[in-house]
Amino acid sequence: MRRQLVRTVESAMAEDERLVLLLGDIGVYGFRHAFSSFPSRVYNIGILEQATVSLAAGLAAEGLIPVFHSIAPFTVERAYEQIKIDLGYQKLNVVIISVGASYDYAALGCTHQCPGDIAILKAIPNMRIVTPGSAAEFDALFRQAYAGDQPIYFRLAEQAHSLSLPVTFGQATVLREGKLGTVLVAGPLLEKTIKACAGLDVTVIYYTTLEPFDGSTLVAHSYADRIAIVEPFYQGTLCHEVVSAFGTKRSLRLLPIGVPRQFRQFYGNVHQQDEECGLTIEALKEKFDDFFGVC
Repeated sequence: MRRQLVRTVESAMAEDERLVLLLGDIGVYGFRHAFSSFPSRVYNIGILEQATVSLAAGLAAEGLIPVFHSIAPFTVERAYEQIKIDLGYQKLNVVIISVGASYDYAALGCTHQCPGDIAILKAIPNMRIVTPGSAAEFDALFRQAYAGDQPIYFRLAEQAHSLSLPVTFGQATVLREGKLGTVLVAGPLLEKTIKACAGLDVTVIYYTTLEPFDGSTLVAHSYADRIAIVEPFYQGTLCHEVVSAFGTKRSLRLLPIGVPRQFRQFYGNVHQQDEECGLTIEALKEKFDDFFGVC
């Protein structure tokens, strides 16, 4: 997805002179052509994430569209107060694009992991949140949503699914329908989830936009009280959205599946982290079979 990030942003900058790229000492080499093509609109601010968010707010207030790119824990957690006050409260259209969440950089230790980014950003008013599952989805969703009237967060992952799906900002995609219950899956875990659902008579609904959350599609295509939520960040993050979508219309049984809510002290690569977190195809299938009552 990072290669697509460079291609998409550079292409958009060539078409829209309002775009300004701000880097936090990350992606500088990747955007080397942007530095030469748009010298007055590309800046490496350095390891100053809080200041960069405030700088982006000022640029947005003047009618520009800043794109800030860095690693997830440095953008979201380190600069959380600035995102909340300068962007969310002011409803300024700043684009934040992260890499590294949840544990793509686990080999660098817990300081470079960020499974809690979505949960804390959802607490900020006016934030739009997008988690593409593939490079093509990022390209489509960025072009659809970057020029809005509120801040937006794109969460890019090292892993991606290989499926070709039309995606629309703000809308969920119903992949199939079934009677036993519903599986809600977000972003890059889609392909694993589909394989784990093989043989199960369940509805599968795919989400790339997490805020605003498309609750109406979920309610309209859920035919049983069991809903499994597969999320590539802290498990349970989307439970509130699911419960709120149904309101008092129906009692629900929820199964949140994601990164366990505990201190991530493990190193290793992404695949080892998936095994540790129970996010392999085999682990997902076992959880689905038990939850949906399959012997």
